[in-house]
Amino acid sequence: MNPILTVTLNPTVDFSTTTDAVEPDRKLRSTSPDTDPGGGGINVSRAITILGGHSTAFVAVGGPMGDKLVHLLTDAGIGLAPFPAPGETRLSFSVHDKASGHQYRFVTPGPDWPLKSVNVALSRIARAAPRGGIVVLSGSQPPGVPADFPARLAARIRRAGARLVLDTSGKPLHHLLKAATSPVYLLRMDGEEAEEMAGHALPNRADSADFAQHLVERRVAEMVIVARGADGSVLATGEGRWHAAAAKVEVVSKTGAGDSFVAAFVLALSRGESPERALQKGAAAASSAVTTAATQLCRAADVRRLTPHCTLSRV
Repeated sequence: MNPILTVTLNPTVDFSTTTDAVEPDRKLRSTSPDTDPGGGGINVSRAITILGGHSTAFVAVGGPMGDKLVHLLTDAGIGLAPFPAPGETRLSFSVHDKASGHQYRFVTPGPDWPLKSVNVALSRIARAAPRGGIVVLSGSQPPGVPADFPARLAARIRRAGARLVLDTSGKPLHHLLKAATSPVYLLRMDGEEAEEMAGHALPNRADSADFAQHLVERRVAEMVIVARGADGSVLATGEGRWHAAAAKVEVVSKTGAGDSFVAAFVLALSRGESPERALQKGAAAASSAVTTAATQLCRAADVRRLTPHCTLSRV
């Protein structure tokens, strides 16, 4: 199995609770909160552990909340490579409203990063990157981290002999697609982001596959995945295009579905499985994750059970 390093520059401590109904101007009695370590790369590491794999989490942490995050990760059995953040680790809070079934999520921005911290982080990640392994950069960037950070990291990772998996959005994704100077190993985006990048609607699987293939041909990434929500995910590589259907399940919360997908996909690749088989396992993990509440991720037994139901086909 090839080693995996996940990177989270803007982690969070996730608190989640439930109340009978969310109403203004009154005290809302809630259940005892669940507390989880959060942030894209951290969630990928958590899901890899759930699925029986191992990864090391490179995490920027600071202040008392950062100490709490380290304890949560240690308790979860996740290997940790801490990096001193230039401020306090952020806190996120979610409330499930039993009356409406809605979930309310409150997310703070995280500390501002000076350029010096950005450059030191790039060097540290490159040194921590496992030669021949996979580095996963996932989640939001902290304030102050420039949009070209993923592209710069991709170049450093390649020189270190590792492969970069990128799950990002917004300005960093725009920059990567415009620059296309240092192709990443795998780029994943959701349907809305893909349509924004393409400049037009992608109503069916073939449209998503065409766009993903276009990015591969432009050498933006060796492989591109476009998530299509309830319609599953599309993968394009230099060898072909595939679609993996989402399993038909009851949706409780979509939180963590993308991170669970990336975890299962990367874990399968690290074990030597083909990209299309990894796509199917990723779809099963995402399908499992949407059946769990709040900040919970996929479940290993569900992934094994749902994988045959995530039909794999060429596009």
